[in-house]
Formats: sequence, C-alpha cells, structure tokens
Amino acid sequence: MFRILKKEIVAERTKLIVVSAPVIAAHARAGQFVILRNDEQGERYPLTIADFDGSAGTITLVFLEVGKSTVRLGRLRVGDAISDIVGPLGTPSHVENLGTVVCIGGGVGIAAALPVAKAFRQAGNRTIGIIGAKTGNHLFFEREMRSACDELIVTTDDGSRGQKGFVTERLLEVIGRLGAPNIGEVFAVGPTIMMKVVADATRPHGIKTTVSLNPIMVDGTGMCGGCRVEVGGKTRFACVDGPDFDAHLVDFDLLMARQRMYHEEETRAHERCKLLGRLPNA
Repeated sequence: MFRILKKEIVAERTKLIVVSAPVIAAHARAGQFVILRNDEQGERYPLTIADFDGSAGTITLVFLEVGKSTVRLGRLRVGDAISDIVGPLGTPSHVENLGTVVCIGGGVGIAAALPVAKAFRQAGNRTIGIIGAKTGNHLFFEREMRSACDELIVTTDDGSRGQKGFVTERLLEVIGRLGAPNIGEVFAVGPTIMMKVVADATRPHGIKTTVSLNPIMVDGTGMCGGCRVEVGGKTRFACVDGPDFDAHLVDFDLLMARQRMYHEEETRAHERCKLLGRLPNA
C-alpha cells in the first residue's frame, strides 16, 4: 500500500498527490514513470513522476481526471492508500551540458517537463522553459518551472494567461532570437499533436529534439507490446526503450491512430461507472 500524504487541485480537472514510496523515490530519475492500480480490481495505468525526494521517501504525481481510473484516483483523500505502484519505469532522460536547452510542457505534460528542466539546469545548461495550456484555468506549475529555468515563457490558447498562442509559436520566436546553432536541444512533452508540431518546427533548423511519448500502456516492462511506437521505421516499446525518443524519427500519425483505438470502450466504461454511481457526473 502507498499512502497519500498530500493532495492539491493544481488546475481544472488536474490534481497533484504526494505519495509515500521510499524505494521508488530512492531510485527515480528525471523522465521516468510509474504504473498504478488504485485497488485490486482496478486497471493498470501510467503516470510520469513529476518530482521525487529520496530523503523523504516520496514521489509526486500529477494527473488529469479524464477516465474512470483517474477520476477514482482523484477522489482519494490524504491518508488513503493506493493498492499498487510499480516503478521507477522507463529509461531516464539523457541529460548533459549542451549549452542552452529549451524544455516545453503542454497541458498536463508540464508536470513531466519540470523534472527534466531541473535536471538540465543542474547539468549546467541555460534552460529556457515554455509552458502552455488551453486557458489559464488549465495552467499549473508556473512558479515551479520559473524556479527550474533561467527563463520561462507562458502561453495560453486564448491569452487568458501569459501570451496568446501556442507553444510552437513561442519556440520559433526563441529560435529566431538565439539562432538555431545556439540551441543544444529541445525537449517537449504534452499532447501528441503538440509534440508533432514541435518536431515539424525544429526539423528545418536541424535542432536536436526529444519528445516523451504517452502511448497506451499496460505492463510497463516490454512484455505486452501495447505501447509500441514506430521510430525511424523500427518498432520500439515506449515503456523500456523510452519514453524519450528522437522527435524527428517518430511516426506521430500512427501513434495518434493507436491512441484512439480504445476511445469508444473507454467512453462506455466511464458512462457505466457514472450510471452505477461510482463516479461523479462532472
């Protein structure tokens, strides 16, 4: 059992929990994730480790309430326990001193961008953060990202917070201001379509670009094959070969198609739980 020590609402339908998990916290690195099961009857699902404290024995998880499992997780309170958490899983983000690095987080992906931005800065890089969301109500971790970066750019689709527009527009401005040769790497995590557009934006400039992928995942150990993605024309498993990959080699169209495979089943499961009174109506 993994006890919840802290819980916060950080944005619209987005919650943060701090969980006691000493062994995971002691071995976690930026870019890794865990797989949870709320209870013995629950499904397995992955969440990126947004923060970890080896001395305190805690990990921080941020999640968007989008399906029945994450809604149920969001209903747990401080003191409640999560049945199973397996991790840390995945290959840690490759971090080195490249000079200047741009770390981009979109939507709930901001949580995954934070530890990577911290790691790049600790490695001696000048770190520029770009975070974006649909509206100001969906934006979070602005203070934390500002602390982790030498420069932070905030943007929202509707302009309700920060600059109006998309993270890719801000990225192109940074490239124009600094010059492509002066950017060692761009790291992006967020909605798949956002990562695809980031890759399209950096490809003509030849800027090394890494994305953290979030395909359908079940076991997290490379056995089920559910998280397979095509990278450079070869099949890779995001859980063990990633989740970080060269953005310019990822087949994003295939990834997005696979992510939609179980949309109808997920919707029906969510509606059934609401009818049975196991989930709130909103």
